[in-house]
Amino acid sequence: MSATGPLLSVVVPVRGDSASLAALLEQLPSRPGVQVVVSCTGPSDVFHDALRESRPDIRWMDGQAGRGVQLNAGAAAATGRWLWFVHADSQLPPGWFERFEALDRQPDVVGGAFAFRLDSPAWQARWLERAVAARVRLFGLPYGDQGIFVRRDVFRSLRGFLPIPLMEDVDFVRRLKRQGRVVHLSEGMVTSARRWERRGWLRQSLSNLGTLALYFAGVSPERLARRYDRRPNVS
Repeated sequence: MSATGPLLSVVVPVRGDSASLAALLEQLPSRPGVQVVVSCTGPSDVFHDALRESRPDIRWMDGQAGRGVQLNAGAAAATGRWLWFVHADSQLPPGWFERFEALDRQPDVVGGAFAFRLDSPAWQARWLERAVAARVRLFGLPYGDQGIFVRRDVFRSLRGFLPIPLMEDVDFVRRLKRQGRVVHLSEGMVTSARRWERRGWLRQSLSNLGTLALYFAGVSPERLARRYDRRPNVS
């Protein structure tokens, strides 16, 4: 950690899901150059409380619900030159710290994201990974489960995420692309496939695509969130 603060702040929004959070934090041991900020909302449990007690090196924050609100709250407590927004059910790519060291030496890079991977052996998972790669390649549009990262000064100039309940990642990436070079890394950020496994691969994928289409058609994030919350088995 330098005199001006750490290289990287890892910001983790979480609502419940203590088991996934514990697995992620095992991949984030206390180390020089890295700050971990966990932005919590919703009711706590015994496991979650024990996890907080076991990791005093982490900056724990409690706040209001809403992904954009949580992300901004975590970012406000971050001191790293880079902010890396990581979902609690993620598995980090090998060599992630060295990757940020390399990015820090490229002043034209303002942010980016990792490649999309799923923790399922199903052939549908590989098909979906290729579809996401095509979306990113054609439209430069990664989602939050790909571990979006940004220089902290650029994040502040953009005033962070909009405090909206859904699509905050899409809105942020669209604004970020106007600030400079956004890189799409080949290293994979592995995320949980449970939503697709519970709802069905095709059904969940079409639902996600429909949500994105409605957003670009002008439907408000609040209406989209109500539609999303009414869906069964999305947790």
